[in-house]
Amino acid sequence: MDIQLKRGLLDVCVLAAIQNEPSYGYKIIKDMKPYIELSESTLYTILKRLEATNMLTVQSAEHGGRLRKYYHITQNGIKRIAEFKEDWKEILSIYKFVMKGDGMHD
Repeated sequence: MDIQLKRGLLDVCVLAAIQNEPSYGYKIIKDMKPYIELSESTLYTILKRLEATNMLTVQSAEHGGRLRKYYHITQNGIKRIAEFKEDWKEILSIYKFVMKGDGMHD
């Protein structure tokens, strides 16, 4: 898969993992696991990139005597998910066009 495409997909997946409530690294990985495998190093690279582009914010809070970073989606992050959903419609149309040559339609 094209690295830029994969990066964009993973960014949206991480945003989707925190869209309903703030979360922390281990929980994000756990929540995504049924759908996609993601290493800690990859996740933290994505989280830093999303923070740098104002798609999420980070807040530290004490948990069990240790500081834990919680990630909160921003309006920019919510907007990115909405854009992805629109883009996906076009991607599906392209996929269907490419696959029709194989006799597959779904």
